[in-house]
Amino acid sequence: MSKQRSKVPFLLRVIPVVFPWLEKFVPPLANRFFVYIFFTPVRYKVPEKEKKAESFSTKFTLHIIGKNIQFYQWGKSSKTVLVVHGWAGRATQFRRFVKPLNKAGYQVIGFDGPAHGQSEGRSTNLDEFEQVLQTIVSKTGNVTAIIAHSFGGAASLYALTKKLPVPTLINIASPTIGNEIINTYLRTIGGSSKTGETFKQYVFKRTGKTFDEYSAMEFIKHIPANLALLLVHDADDKEVSIVHPIELVKLFPQATMHRTTGLGHTRILKDNQVIQSIVTFIDRHSSKT
Repeated sequence: MSKQRSKVPFLLRVIPVVFPWLEKFVPPLANRFFVYIFFTPVRYKVPEKEKKAESFSTKFTLHIIGKNIQFYQWGKSSKTVLVVHGWAGRATQFRRFVKPLNKAGYQVIGFDGPAHGQSEGRSTNLDEFEQVLQTIVSKTGNVTAIIAHSFGGAASLYALTKKLPVPTLINIASPTIGNEIINTYLRTIGGSSKTGETFKQYVFKRTGKTFDEYSAMEFIKHIPANLALLLVHDADDKEVSIVHPIELVKLFPQATMHRTTGLGHTRILKDNQVIQSIVTFIDRHSSKT
């Protein structure tokens, strides 16, 4: 077994083998299982370098939506940058951002989302992330910017439609297109479009809204026109293709797009040039507010 494959949780290696069988022979069970998979993040083993970043943070918990949510703070300043991780991620994935942001005069606050990292919960959704964001921003006061990765970017845009008072957002490798989000899940587990359509029906029956109404392509229509938005995306991202930010810019042309190559979906969070360009973007726009 390769080193890379050994890092993949056992459950994620088994599901692509089992799910096509369920679809074929027990479709109702397959549909219920897909709903479970979609809203239940896998908790990956935390790398040692992330544990080190945690060790020099100030940790605190807040009780939000009936769950204890783990927060981390690096540095102390009147200017705050909030970091928001992606699905199955952790706040400490932003460890490489901490020193550059602290040096530029910002304190960094992050959290493990509901059902992620050291926070409580087994499943979660956009509404829960949005409530966590609203709570920490209201408690912190002046938040200069949000830096978000993948699902965290969609959650941040969603919160902005609910009047989250943050003037600058940096979305890194963030999905935007509803159908593509579902299709990515289906490809990962070997599922078919029939399961995807059934899932869309489930969302509509449960919420009264289409799945597309819970995508960034819809959120972008309802955010402040003066939002300073930077979209950072890698051309070689296999999990979230670069089509996502390209389509988003068509609806919000005032956004700035920063393209990279060879970094993929997660290594982009460790690239020094990416980090410095983001710090520069925040500095430039914070001076205008």
